[in-house]
Parts: sequence; structure tokens; C-alpha cells
Amino acid sequence: MRLALAQMDCRVGDIAGNARRIVEALQAARAQRVDLIAFPELALTGYPPEDLLLRPSFVRAAADAVRDIAAAAKGVDVLVGLPWEEEGRLYNAAAWLHDGALSACYRKQILPNYGVFDERRYFVPGDEPLVRRVAGVAVGVSICEDLWVPQPAAAAAAAGARVLVNLNASPYERGKERLRVDVARRRALAHGMAVAYVNLTGAQDELVFDGASFAIGAGGALQVAGRAFGPDLVTMTCTEGVFVADAPAAVWPEGEASVYAALQCGLAGYVEKNRFDRIVLGLSGGIDSALTLALGCDAIGPSRMMPVMMPSRFTAHMSVEDAAWEARRLGVPLATIPIDTVYEAFASAVGPYWAGPGQSVAAENLQARIRGTLLMSIANAHQALVVITSNKSETAVGYATLYGDLAGGYAPLKDVLKTDIYRLAHYRNSLSEVIPERVLVRPPSAELRADQRDTDSLPPYEVLDTFLRGFVENNEEPEALVRAGLDAAVVERLVALVRGAEHKRRQAPPGTRISARAFGRDWRYPITGVYGTKM
Repeated sequence: MRLALAQMDCRVGDIAGNARRIVEALQAARAQRVDLIAFPELALTGYPPEDLLLRPSFVRAAADAVRDIAAAAKGVDVLVGLPWEEEGRLYNAAAWLHDGALSACYRKQILPNYGVFDERRYFVPGDEPLVRRVAGVAVGVSICEDLWVPQPAAAAAAAGARVLVNLNASPYERGKERLRVDVARRRALAHGMAVAYVNLTGAQDELVFDGASFAIGAGGALQVAGRAFGPDLVTMTCTEGVFVADAPAAVWPEGEASVYAALQCGLAGYVEKNRFDRIVLGLSGGIDSALTLALGCDAIGPSRMMPVMMPSRFTAHMSVEDAAWEARRLGVPLATIPIDTVYEAFASAVGPYWAGPGQSVAAENLQARIRGTLLMSIANAHQALVVITSNKSETAVGYATLYGDLAGGYAPLKDVLKTDIYRLAHYRNSLSEVIPERVLVRPPSAELRADQRDTDSLPPYEVLDTFLRGFVENNEEPEALVRAGLDAAVVERLVALVRGAEHKRRQAPPGTRISARAFGRDWRYPITGVYGTKM
């Protein structure tokens, strides 16, 4: 059997465009004498379509489109993901197209409802396997989460399947591509059944889909690997449970290279799919903005980047120098707008109402809000997107200013802890030096008052990030973190800061998700509440 896995970037809601790209891919597969081509989960609608699924016209449009695809698919069997309604029930389905018609439909059995997934809001589960013969081979079908539990694969094997094709919209997390391979290998070894895994690629809002489609032979060996972070038509021959690829296996990036590629994919996808011409960002001379500038240049090109340096009386001379150096190294013009005059005008206007216990904090925040206003104004004039440079460590504890450095449309580093920022900066410099060495070694500072350091307000980032990996990403209890070695008073204070910053996070822009638990779809805590603020 000749098989193709069509790893695609499918745009949410663009049913006509997705259908056109599907037809183009199956025509390319037909030219390579493929018997069966498989597309990702919900390829016709993009993933996740969310509440578009509640509109009957949207579901009908997908059904009409799949029939048009079937008419173009003569000579090639096709598996394509779409929402499918029967008798008032909506399924996350895979349509099997054969000989110009929709000949069968598989309904996803295991509907994930955790983390970023909310499928039970929209779909009902199926309960039957689907096995069809292609070129003499019995092929079973499953969709994404079906592979992660034993039952659907076992049912397909019991129905005679010798090859299982799994359609996916599996979001990126660090190291997840190896987990997918391990799960597929377990199913293959349990049933002596080869497994082909096709995944979505591209970005949708906060989610990145890394592709990395693959095939596992019936003996458990990884025999085919598609590229990561990009479209691919992965073609192969399957003979008695053994896959032989038409091209050498792709090498998937690992470690910081993988994370950087995901961040680049997420930012590029958000800019392009939302039709922004340029990116505007504040370049401060610190490590977060330096990494964000490099990321933006790599994602959409230096000619579309508009960094702005906005120094105040508290901005160190080396910050001004380093920002200018970064822009030159990346070939980007740097605008400079001093803010002291604007600050004095604001301070004069608000002066009669400023005498209070929080005046010093208000003065610091005013600087950040002036900068946010300037960036938004520039962006309006250029049909541009303001990207903010805040990282996960700052966002977690509220070390950011509402309507200031949180003002913007996208946050590329939203799910990146500060200690990982440094690792990514070193990685990016290993490709070409774009971040000065002294930015990597100087103590981080918001530079909103004289001689300010982040450690004036926060514990060292090594301590803070250890806490956040446990408390936020792994959902560990504070007491467990103390038993693991963190200071009890520090843990109690950080828990209170995380809880108290919820209102800020709700108003912060979306950003690329790279961890198993990001602030966004994964994190749904109440703003008003006291549970867990004290140990």
C-alpha cells in the first residue's frame, strides 16, 4: 500500500481555503501513485474551531466541502477530519472518501476535556471502529486522543486492522514529539499493527502545532519521520507492517532549538493569519526585549520590525547602547523617543491627586504606561501589531504594569520562564551573535527608579522559576514545594503573588504556549477568591 500523510497548516474557519489546500495535496499525492492520503484532525475547519461549532451553517459548510473534495479524489482514497452531524449529534469525525464519494465516517471515541482541550462542550463520542481495505491492506482509523488510551486501537485490531492511521491536531509542548512516538509504539507492539500518525502544523492563537508526523512499523520501530514546524507531504510504502519512506527521515529539533522554533512559528502564525503588516515593540536594552526582537526578525523578517527605544532619566547608558547594537546587528532601524518630557506633563496633570501611599508605585507605572501608549499609537499608524516582551515569571507574579508593558496584541514569551529566556538567548547567539554579552550577565532591572533591580521585589529567578515549575506547571501543593527544599516564607509569599495577579493575566494579550500548563486556556482560576493564598 502506498500511503501519504499530508501535514498541513489549516486555518480556523477558512473552510474553502482548507478544502482547496486539501485538493492540491491529494493531487500531489496522486502524482506519486498513492493509494491512501490522510489529513489532520478537523483539517477542513482548522483546530480548534471552538464556538464556531455551535453555528449550524458552519457545520453544514464543512459537510458540503467534503463532498466537493470527494468529487476531486477519484483514484485516491482520502481520510480527512471534519465536524460531522448525524441525528442532531455532532461528532469529531474522519470522512473516508472513496471513488468520488463519502463512503464511511469514523467518529472520535475519546474526547479530551483537560488543559487546552474542551471537546465535550461540542462533540459526542463515537463507539465503533472503522476498518477498510486499501490495496489489499486492512486499514483502521483513529483520531488524536484515541491513540492515548488502549481501547480504540484494540477495537480496530479486533476488527482486522493491520495498519492504524491516526489523525491529529496535537499542540506542541517541549518533548511531546517523543511522547507521541512512545504511545504509538505501545499500540503497535500490543497488536502487531503498524501505526501512521499525521499531525497539524502551524499556529492558532496561543497554540502551536509542530507537525512531526511519523510512522511506526508493526515491530515498534520508528521508520518514517516528517519535518517539524512546517507543511510536509510524507509518502511511503507499507508492506506487511513495515514502512519504507520515499525520503530520508527528518531530524526533529530538540531542547532550545525546538522551543525557539515553536516561538517563531507561533509569532509568525499570529502576525500572518491576522494580517498585520509589521511588529512594533519596545526595545529596552534588557534580555527579554532583545530576544523578542531577534525572534520577530526570524519570524517575519527584519524589514517588518519596528523597535522603539524609550529612555527615561532612569535608563542606564549601557541600555541605550545595547539596544542600538542589537538593532544594528539585526539590520533593523531603531526609533528613539525619550519619555521624560511626556512624564513631567502627565505628573503635573495628576499631581493634585497623587499624594497617597502608592505614589512611588504610581510614578513607576506611569512610565510604563507612557511607553505602552506610544507603542500603540505607532502601531495604529502602520497597521502593526504591538508585541509585549513580558515573560512567564513576571506574568505569574504580576511583575508587570497593566496598560503599560502588558499593553499589546501578542506576547511571544508569555510561556517562557526567565531562566529559559537566558538559555534561549544563548541558543540564538550560537546561530549569530545578536545579543550583547553584558545583557546576558547584568542583573535584570525594569529601570523605573534609580538603582532598581528585579531582586528588590522578587526572589532570584532560579528560586522563582523552581517554584513556578512546581506550583503552576505541575500543580504541586505549596507544602510539597517546601518539603522539596524551598523556603516556607518564600513559598507563601509567591503563592499570594500568583493568586493576586490573576486580574492582570486576564487582561494580558495571548501568547505562544510551549509548556504543559500555560497562562491561558490551561489556567482557569477565579479572580476573586482566597483559597490557597495561605499555607
